[in-house]
Amino acid sequence: MTTIKTILLLGVLTALFVGFGRIFAHGAYMPLFLIFALGMNFVSYFWSDKIVLRMNNARPLPESEAPWLYDMVRDLTGNAGVPMPPIYLIEEAQPNAFATGRGPKHAAIAVTSGILQMLDKRQLRGVLAHEISHVKNRDILIATIAAMLATTIAYAANALKWGMIFGGFGGRDREERDGGGIAELAMIFLAPIGALLIQMAVSRQREFQADESGAHISHDPDALASALETIDYGARRIPNQTAAPATASLYIMNPLFGGIGSGLARMFSTHPATAERVRRLREMSSSVRAY
Repeated sequence: MTTIKTILLLGVLTALFVGFGRIFAHGAYMPLFLIFALGMNFVSYFWSDKIVLRMNNARPLPESEAPWLYDMVRDLTGNAGVPMPPIYLIEEAQPNAFATGRGPKHAAIAVTSGILQMLDKRQLRGVLAHEISHVKNRDILIATIAAMLATTIAYAANALKWGMIFGGFGGRDREERDGGGIAELAMIFLAPIGALLIQMAVSRQREFQADESGAHISHDPDALASALETIDYGARRIPNQTAAPATASLYIMNPLFGGIGSGLARMFSTHPATAERVRRLREMSSSVRAY
């Protein structure tokens, strides 16, 4: 069901992009914006692991420093059927973790020193299974596609706003521009917001799926549920000193705001509410064999 929702959300985002192009200059400017967004996301996609790790001050963690952690990841990747990724450490008191990379053969997992201290091994195993699930599901690729479409719409809206101010819209005459002015203004301001909301919804659905498939990899949904509660508690009380805002969506818990509760803030959140994630995992306990 989560995969279907993701596909539907990406479809709506694509439809919004196409509709935006049809309204403005019959799509005359869309190829330029698409090429620009593709260039940005090409770089972030192929070098995302190195960029993200450097932005978050992550350093390679030698196996000699934490052999038990390597054994744990090796066991989980074996369950998931993906290659063993390199492990990185972030010297950060807040408990958190993330996975990055465009696929199973180009991935990395990073953990904070805080998560190694605050979580017991069972909880940590649940978290690592969640991150390995992101790698297995190629969530970075999906996030890149959503970001590309949303970014293109945002840049197009901004550029076309100035085009409207200075009277240009791909050669359409004044009567045609005046007749569609209200619709164009509405799209300029509402399309980027709608695209952002859909992008955030895609991110939340991928988190739900990583929770679910991670629980199957570890055979222990209760462990991840317990870990999420502990991480949420830590994220709310320990300010993160290293996380880059641009990479906050990659973490298992938003490192800047913790687990968003509900209301308007939740709509613009990259992560589902912690309580909802925990509830779903607890419901899985009866159908997934405990580790």
